[in-house]
Amino acid sequence: MKEINLTTKISVYPIGECSEIEKKLINEAKRVALAAYAPYSGFKVGAAVLLESGQIVTGNNQENAAYPSGLCAERTAIFYATANFPAQKVEAVAIAAFHNGEFTQDVIPPCGACRQVLLEVENRFKNSIKILMYSQKDVYVANSVRDLLPLSFGEEMLK
Repeated sequence: MKEINLTTKISVYPIGECSEIEKKLINEAKRVALAAYAPYSGFKVGAAVLLESGQIVTGNNQENAAYPSGLCAERTAIFYATANFPAQKVEAVAIAAFHNGEFTQDVIPPCGACRQVLLEVENRFKNSIKILMYSQKDVYVANSVRDLLPLSFGEEMLK
């Protein structure tokens, strides 16, 4: 038997140690989380995408009574970004979640489907995307989507 060990690196620090652009991105994710349409779960998530031009686009989760017809915040934001700015690289994505009247105490990472979509964008532009996951306690930072999806499926497997 052969064993493969996969490791990843996530930096953890208080929001006060974030750069000004990271703080702005996180604040935008928090702002749009509050406007999410989540009448069934009450779990509101916001995502803010930083484009190479410095522009920030946002999205939030959109639930639907006919589950799973809704869409996560990360995919809402990233699809908007790539549909409206198809030539611009995505530099970073911030994620924030609001539940039970407050922002979460623990970070909320992207789901598997969102990780795969983010990886596709990272591969498309051949540019690492920094992922900032906010909580009231800390900010977790992954310097690439691959850090969140180390054994990933990509276009090279389709050849």
